[in-house]
Amino acid sequence: MTTLSERISQSAFDDSRLRVVLLLDLYDGAQNQFLEVYEDLHKQVSSVPGHIRDELCQSIENPSQWLITSEWESAPRFLAWVNSEEHVASVQPLHGCVRDTRSLRFSVLRETGRDHGPGAAAAAFSSGPPVGSAFAPASADGPDRSRGRLQVAPRRGDGVVRHALTFTVKPGSEAVVAELLSGYASPQAQVDEHTRLRRTSLFMHGNRVVRAVEVEGDLLAALRHVALQPEVRALEEAINPYLEQDRDLSDPGSARTFFTRAALPAVHHVAAGGGEGAELERHALFYPAKKGCGTELARLLAAQDEAAVDDASSPIEASTVFQRDDVVVRLLDLRGPHDARPALTLGVEGGHKAAVLARLLDSAKDGVPTTHQEISRFLERSEMRLITDRRSPARA
Repeated sequence: MTTLSERISQSAFDDSRLRVVLLLDLYDGAQNQFLEVYEDLHKQVSSVPGHIRDELCQSIENPSQWLITSEWESAPRFLAWVNSEEHVASVQPLHGCVRDTRSLRFSVLRETGRDHGPGAAAAAFSSGPPVGSAFAPASADGPDRSRGRLQVAPRRGDGVVRHALTFTVKPGSEAVVAELLSGYASPQAQVDEHTRLRRTSLFMHGNRVVRAVEVEGDLLAALRHVALQPEVRALEEAINPYLEQDRDLSDPGSARTFFTRAALPAVHHVAAGGGEGAELERHALFYPAKKGCGTELARLLAAQDEAAVDDASSPIEASTVFQRDDVVVRLLDLRGPHDARPALTLGVEGGHKAAVLARLLDSAKDGVPTTHQEISRFLERSEMRLITDRRSPARA
């Protein structure tokens, strides 16, 4: 069995309080406009379930630099808000005020002192790493900050940040899009002294595209680096005519809105800690949840995979669950064929998990898979088609 010290686990599902730190760089002369917009926005976010409080700060060294700290009862509460269409609409007025943003998210592990620190407004402005802009400040007079619990113990990471983008293409264009996505030239892996692209895995399920990236260092810096590469810009322009959601990459507002909606955050990652190996196969499964059931579904899959990586007989070496609203994607690194233990690969091995999964899925119209054959068919329908999986060479 994998020991606790070897195991890698990063999760939004420990129900500890979340603190979001948002750094903003305003356009020159935009401070008053920003404050006016902020006054309207804080009224919206103060009523969002799970929001506790926030603080707004201005730099004493550079008046164009601002800081918003935001505290939430738990990460899922925050993610539900920041990934919502209401949030996308609410942050639009801020785009004319803010030159750049950087959003950081932390679970609260310890508190010291009589008043344990700032609260909760960076929420609305952190719409996700790809864009780095979204904002939902809240009232400084929030409810009791003792709601929510502290993180139980430090988690062990692997120095890698995981993120994904998802979007849909027009039905009938899937073959053309798959060919475009599989044929582009990979951008340079090294971003700067501290940041490099580690791996990009691209999948399709019907007309849905999922691009999962792994980055060592600064995710936002890596995504900006990729977006500026000529080969990537050419690819994005080539697939534009086939997208279901129109976008104009020459218009910052259009591009920002598209990538905000396309963000698919990693809400859980667990690995046995044995490292990568050539024998591992990468698979992705698509789980369209019923309306409002995405978080519960992601929790179900995460809980199984936590146990699976501690089981020496399990073929699951690592699992990453991505979730946005009711779109859930599970990325697996497996030892051996994916259908050797189909129930485990699907996420329903043991107990009544198959029935729970069927209750949460929007696509489970055939009822609960119970036999080995039914689960295998369910797994086949859920598996995404691998378009490309590119790894960068190891550091010298």
